[in-house]
Amino acid sequence: MDLFDKINKNMGGPIGQHQKWSHGYFSFPRLEGEIHPHMMFNGKEHLVWSLNNYLGLANHPEVREADAQAAADYGMAYPMGARMMSGNTKHHEELENGLAEFVGKEAAFLLNYGYQGMVSIIDALVDRNDVVVYDAESHACIIDGVRLHMGKRFVYQHNDIESCEKQLERATKLTEQTGGGILLITEGVFGMSGAQGKLKEIIALKDKYNFRLLIDDAHGFGTMGPTGAGTHEAQNCIDGVDVYFGTFAKSMAGIGAFVAADTEIINYLRYNMRSQTFAKALPMPMVLGLKKRFELLRNNPELREQLWVIARALQNGLVEHGFDIGITNTMVTPVFLKGELNEATSLTMDLRENHSIFCSIVVYPVIPKGLIELRLIPTAMHTLADVERTLDAFSVVAEKLKAGYYKENKMAIA
Repeated sequence: MDLFDKINKNMGGPIGQHQKWSHGYFSFPRLEGEIHPHMMFNGKEHLVWSLNNYLGLANHPEVREADAQAAADYGMAYPMGARMMSGNTKHHEELENGLAEFVGKEAAFLLNYGYQGMVSIIDALVDRNDVVVYDAESHACIIDGVRLHMGKRFVYQHNDIESCEKQLERATKLTEQTGGGILLITEGVFGMSGAQGKLKEIIALKDKYNFRLLIDDAHGFGTMGPTGAGTHEAQNCIDGVDVYFGTFAKSMAGIGAFVAADTEIINYLRYNMRSQTFAKALPMPMVLGLKKRFELLRNNPELREQLWVIARALQNGLVEHGFDIGITNTMVTPVFLKGELNEATSLTMDLRENHSIFCSIVVYPVIPKGLIELRLIPTAMHTLADVERTLDAFSVVAEKLKAGYYKENKMAIA
């Protein structure tokens, strides 16, 4: 078979198979205008619940000024080269030092991208003699990192400590033969369900098993805990997390990520993460812009407090209106409805075309067949009026769904 014939036949899986009719509307939509809860979609203003701009920093005037000034002072090229060779600066190091202190670790290392960074962390930490144990609902970056692992890997049922312990037992027996170690990976906040990883319960298993814990806290950094330091702060178990990973794409509204741990481990990662060793350093405008974002995150707790005001109002309102929001105990807000793919697309179109509400739609294979998930991301920029408008619209479309309207009326994209 010709390589491209195979690609044209299945387009790579269930998401790609729908691209001919979904592209530009359900997939790769264009949200235009200033980053804000109200943006333009298909030429019409929409109330948007799909942006990970948790603290509203994307268009904060001080952030915009810092970004612009840094670009004017340095351009987008400086520094040239990888950090190890010629791309290091005091600003990169200052940001790393501040991040490490904030999340309660000795040292930190900047990463160009979150997804790429997590894949590379896993690759650097384990070899063929080591075993990886990970949560079944881990983010794709973790899954891809684990797939590249040349040793054994064991998956446990999502947030199931009994299942986790069984896999640790298997891993322990295997490493007794290989002489390797065990790396356990979970998330601080699971981005689809909104559930927190059971960090304290996992850390308690260290009394029985010898393993190291890596957490992906992309959604927890800046939003969880008394100071926003992360989910490990929220659960009061900072010391039990051996390697902490956070991204700038969520609460910091930027690009890049960081990993934090003991100094010895970070020094090892600096010299062994191939995705950073052979990649250009983060450009200065991004680094200086991130420093400003980090300053605002640390010194303006009212931003995080407002995020939680909106999140609680949205979630409490949904529950009061009879909606199933699953087991979320974070700001991530899923809404689960019963329906098939054609109903999901019609319902989503109804929300967008008739109510001007834009939120993400999640269907099988990400969630079980017969379920529709509408995923809402509250931010500090949303208002209580936005919440009320959303509750009203959701109530209307939910009644239509129950009545079978979306089975009988397939709304086509013009």
